[in-house]
Amino acid sequence: MQSINAPNGFICVDVFCRPDGSFGFEEYRLDAEDGRGWFPIGNYGAEIFSNQPAAFRAACLNVKWLTS
Repeated sequence: MQSINAPNGFICVDVFCRPDGSFGFEEYRLDAEDGRGWFPIGNYGAEIFSNQPAAFRAACLNVKWLTS
């Protein structure tokens, strides 16, 4: 639904909607050295929110570079 990249381009936060209609977010890092692509680093993906704005607000509270 929403993907925000850090200024360095190697970290991002994705806000997503699950099939059950709940929302969540996760922080990812790009592993450019070995070509594996993006992998989760925040361990936020299991948190459940009722809507996209709530998930985004929680991401801003937990992922400090989003608000700097």
